[in-house]
Amino acid sequence: MNVPVNRSSESPQTPYQPDTVGESLTIRQPIPLPNHPRQYRAIGLVYGQYQPSEEQLTRGNIITAEGTSIESVLLGKIISLVKNHLDLERSHLWVVYPRTRGEEDNLHLQIAGVWEPQILNQDRTGVLYSSPVDYQTGDFSVRGEVAFVVPEQETVVVKVRQGAKKQGEKAKFFKVKLKGTLPSRPLGNFWDFQIQLRGDCLYILQGLNLGPAQKKKSGDGRGNFKSQSRPGSSPRNPSPRPFKSRPLT
Repeated sequence: MNVPVNRSSESPQTPYQPDTVGESLTIRQPIPLPNHPRQYRAIGLVYGQYQPSEEQLTRGNIITAEGTSIESVLLGKIISLVKNHLDLERSHLWVVYPRTRGEEDNLHLQIAGVWEPQILNQDRTGVLYSSPVDYQTGDFSVRGEVAFVVPEQETVVVKVRQGAKKQGEKAKFFKVKLKGTLPSRPLGNFWDFQIQLRGDCLYILQGLNLGPAQKKKSGDGRGNFKSQSRPGSSPRNPSPRPFKSRPLT
């Protein structure tokens, strides 16, 4: 079931923070454009009914329109919004952060917001949202380093950096498992993926290889260092290489 996002330029929006890098942004669209070429993130849209557990409101499951149950938690400001403004007997278009957890690598969603401009008219900044893209439920954006690939299982694991909450704190990473295939030698490169949710799996629709995720430094023996690309990268062809996954079946 596709639920198009309202794109009226006169609709207000509510600010929230969907960026895994942890920067505070006033969001003009549910999946904003990257604010940096190497911005790590994992964000998407899921239409469904949130069913909290019997023990607490903040933990539960999203039941999608297709009937799939996906483990979910509520984050931050969305908690009071759910308590005071949303009817949990109805389905909503949720803005979520996906990640893969547990020994069985199950999909887990962190609910960061809800995208219903006709309800969420509490924006006090006067900022209007607009976007050239019509997002649908099930659309995801995953940007990070390809850390693991199992071609025979059509599995790709992406490492996404999570922004430090305190200055000087060491960056942390989480993984997102995708279904699909990639060209040869994708490991260690930073990829920009367009993803579609099917059931409880995230399928690769299209990917853009942006080159090595990190650069190694080599010394000349005198304390002087210079950056070097990872083995397998091509300095003669630094342009991003787009790739479309095989059609979903």
